[in-house]
Amino acid sequence: MKLVVVGNGMVGHKLLEELASLQPPGLEVTVLCEESRPAYDRVHLSEFFAGKSADDLSLVTPGFFEQAGMSLRLGTRAVGIDRAIKRVTTSDGDVIAYDKLVIATGSTPFVPPIPGNDRPGCLVYRTLDDLDELAHWGTRSTHGVVIGGGLLGLECAKALRDMGLETHVVEFATRLMAVQVDDAGGQVLRRTIEDLGLVVHTGKNTLGISDGEAMRHRMTFADGSHLETDLIVFSAGIRPRDELARSSELGVGQRGGIMVDNFCRTRDRDVYAIGECAQWGGKVFGLVAPGYDMARVVANHLHALLVRSQAPSLPEFAGADMSTKLKLMGVDVASIGDAHGATPGSRSYQYSDEHRQIYKKLVVSGDGKRLLGGVLVGDATDYGAWLQMMLNGLDLPDSPGSLMLPLVEGTTKPGLAVDALPATAQICSCNNVSKAQLCEAVAAGATTIGALKQATRAGTTCGGCVPLATQIMKAEMKRQGMAVNNHLCEHFPYSRQELYHLVRVGQIHRFDELLARHGHGLGCDICKPVAASILASCWNEFVLQREHASLQDSNDYFLANIQKDGTYSVVPRMAGGEVTPDGLIAIGQIARKYGLYTKLTGGQRVDMFGARVEQLPLIWEELIAAGFESGHAYGKSLRTVKSCVGSTWCRYGVQDSVGKAIDLENRYKGLRSPHKLKFAVSGCTRECAEAQSKDVGIIATEKGWNLYVCGNGGMKPRHAELLAGDLDGDTLVRYIDRFLMFYIRTADRLQRTSVWRDNLDGGMDYLRDVIIHDSLGIGEELEAEMKQVVDTYECEWKRAVTDPLVRRRFKHFVNSDAGDDRVDFVPERGQIRPATAAEKQARRGRIPAVVETE
Repeated sequence: MKLVVVGNGMVGHKLLEELASLQPPGLEVTVLCEESRPAYDRVHLSEFFAGKSADDLSLVTPGFFEQAGMSLRLGTRAVGIDRAIKRVTTSDGDVIAYDKLVIATGSTPFVPPIPGNDRPGCLVYRTLDDLDELAHWGTRSTHGVVIGGGLLGLECAKALRDMGLETHVVEFATRLMAVQVDDAGGQVLRRTIEDLGLVVHTGKNTLGISDGEAMRHRMTFADGSHLETDLIVFSAGIRPRDELARSSELGVGQRGGIMVDNFCRTRDRDVYAIGECAQWGGKVFGLVAPGYDMARVVANHLHALLVRSQAPSLPEFAGADMSTKLKLMGVDVASIGDAHGATPGSRSYQYSDEHRQIYKKLVVSGDGKRLLGGVLVGDATDYGAWLQMMLNGLDLPDSPGSLMLPLVEGTTKPGLAVDALPATAQICSCNNVSKAQLCEAVAAGATTIGALKQATRAGTTCGGCVPLATQIMKAEMKRQGMAVNNHLCEHFPYSRQELYHLVRVGQIHRFDELLARHGHGLGCDICKPVAASILASCWNEFVLQREHASLQDSNDYFLANIQKDGTYSVVPRMAGGEVTPDGLIAIGQIARKYGLYTKLTGGQRVDMFGARVEQLPLIWEELIAAGFESGHAYGKSLRTVKSCVGSTWCRYGVQDSVGKAIDLENRYKGLRSPHKLKFAVSGCTRECAEAQSKDVGIIATEKGWNLYVCGNGGMKPRHAELLAGDLDGDTLVRYIDRFLMFYIRTADRLQRTSVWRDNLDGGMDYLRDVIIHDSLGIGEELEAEMKQVVDTYECEWKRAVTDPLVRRRFKHFVNSDAGDDRVDFVPERGQIRPATAAEKQARRGRIPAVVETE
C-alpha cells in the first residue's frame, strides 16, 4: 500500500507515530510538509519568545523517518488531487501515486476583512515562520496589539509581552475567552491579565487600519475610538484548510471542514481527513486531543486493511469532549463540558475570591446528582477530578457546591474516589491512556510517576493528568498488596524529604542523634550516605570529621573516585573551564611525576587517573600549592560549570559566559545534593556549551540570561526546560539558589533533577510558581540556606592534607606510610612509561622498607 500524508503538523505526525508503532506490513509512506521544518508543538509556540528554540519545540525524535522507513518532503505543498487515477500533484510539479491518502492540512488563521489588514506589520500567529516574522517586526516596535481574545489570542499576547512590547488585546465579544468561560469568569480573567501589565479592550469592533500619527498603525473602532500601535497580530480564530477537498469534490461542510465518517473517511473511501481540516457530525474540533484520536482511528483502520483483519472492534471516532485546561501568562484557566449551563433544567454553583482572583463554577443536573460542566479561573487544581466526574457520570456529594470551597482547618474536601472510576475511563486524553492501562503498568512494576510516564506516556504531553494518574497508581499499588510508602530503609520510617526536614527543623548535626530521635537499629549503607548528604547540605560541615566519616560511601571516604582497577582519580577544579598556563604546567608535572594518565573531560577539566590511595595526599599537596582546589568529582554535589568563550572572544557572543560560569561555579562548589549536578553557560543562542543538557543551563540573550533547569545527558537524556527568561545577574542567582535548595529539600535519594521534575505534581508550572512566584512562601528561607552553604565553604582536600587525623586514613598499611610496590601498572595508549627508581621511591612515600601486616 502506498500511503500519502498531506501535512506534517501535530495531528499528521501523531498518525505517523501510531503507524510506526503498529508496523503494518507492506506500507510505503510519503509525507508532504509545506513548511521548512517537520512537526513541532504549536500549543507552546509562545515559548519561542521565552527562549525555546525550534529544536526544543520539535515533535520529531532524531532519526524517526529513517527508522520508520518513511519519506518526508519538506517545503512541498499538495496543490491537487486526481481521485480517478489516485495521484497527488505537488507545488514543485511532481505527481505522486497513492493507494490511500490522508489529508492533515490543519487550519489557517482567520483574518477579518478589515480595510488595511494587509499593511506591513499586520501579521498572523500560526507557524514558526510567522514567529520569525513577528520577531523581525518586534525589534522595530514598542507597542503591539492582538486582535482576538480567545486561547490563541492570549497566547500571542504573551509572546508580545515576552518581547518587551506594551501589549493590548482587542476582543469583539464582551469578555475574554467567550467560548470557554462565562461573564463572571471572564471578569476575573481580565483583572488577572491586566495586573500582569496587559491592556484589555472588549466589545471593540475594528472598522479599519490606517497610518498612525505617533506610531505605524491606527486602528479605528465602531464606537468612534481609536488605538495606535506599531504591530498588529490577527488571532481571531481559525478556518479549516479544506481547499484540496473543495477542488476535488470530496464534500465540505457548510461552514468549512472536510466531512468524514466514524473512520475519518471522506466520501471517497480511499481518502481520509484528520484534525482541524476535518468535520465530523457537523463539528470541527479545534483542539489537539480530538485530532490525536482521529489519527489513532485512521492508523488502526489502515493497519487492519493491510493485515486483512475483519476485526469488528476497530476503534471509531465518536466525537470528543472539548474540555480544556491551560495556563495563560501564568493564569490557570479551565473549561469543562457544559460550562454555560445550556442543558435544560441544569443548575449552577459559583464561588468567587476577588482577593486571590479565583473563580469557580459548577453546572449540575436538575436533580443535583451529575456534573455537567464547570469553569475554573485562577486555580485549576480540581480540573482532573471534575472532568472524570463528568465523563464517567459519577455521583456528586449531597452538597455539590462543597467541591468548590477552600478547605477549612479540621475538615476534608470531597473529591474524586479513584476506585469509582471505570477501567475504561480515559485519564490522559493527549495519549489516550485509560485507567486500565495505568493499572496494568503498575502491575508490571511502574511504581513511580516517572516510571508510569515512561511505560504509558500518560502525562508526557500537557501534564494535566499527572495528579490523577498518581492517585490511581497509589490506589492500584495498595489494591495489589504493594507497600505504598516512601520509607528510606528499615531503619527510618521516613522519606529522604521527610528526613531532611527532621534534620533541619530539629537542628540535628550527628547521625547517632538522628538515629536515636527518629530511627532504630544501627543504620545501613542506604541511610548512612543519605544522612551524610543531608547533614552536609544543611550544615556544610567537613564530611571527614570523625562523627561524619563513617557515613560516607567509598568515594567520599577517600575524596576521590575509585576506578575499576582499584586506583583513584584526581580532578582539580577549573571553574568555568578556565585555567592558567602555570596551572596546566603544574598538572603536567604532577601527572608525570606520579605516572598518572591524563584526559580532558566533557566538563572542561583535566582528569588524572591511576593514583594509589597513599599518593592522594601527596598529589593534592602539590595541586593546592599550585593554586588548585577540590573539584568534587567524587561527591553528589556540583561537578562542573561548562562554558563557551562568550563575548570575550567569540564574535557571536552577547554576554560574558566564562565570567558567569566562573562566578556560578565558585558560588555553588561544595554544595551537597541528592545527586551530582552539572551546569553550563552559553554566551549566545548558538549554544556551544550545550546548556540545555544540564541540570542548570544558562543561555545569554541581548537582554540578560535565560535559565533552563532539569536537563541531563545520562542514560535517559532529557532537554532542560526554560524556567525564566531575560534575567539580570542578581535575579538569575536568586532563582538558582531557590531551585537548588528546593531540589535538595524535596528530591528522593540518588534522584537526578530530571527524574525529580517528572515526579513533581504540576511539573514545570508548579516549579515556576515555587521558584519565581514564591507560591509556598519559602523563597527567603531557601536563599538563606544557600547563603549558609556559600559562607561556610572550605576546600575538603586542603582540610584533609592539613589534618593529621584525617590524613591517616590514606595509608595503604596501618603501620607504614609506604605503598604496595608489588603492583604493576600497564601504560594506557603509551602515555605512561615505566616508573623510574626515583618515582618508585616517591610512590613509597620515600620509605625504603615495607612492613606488611595482616
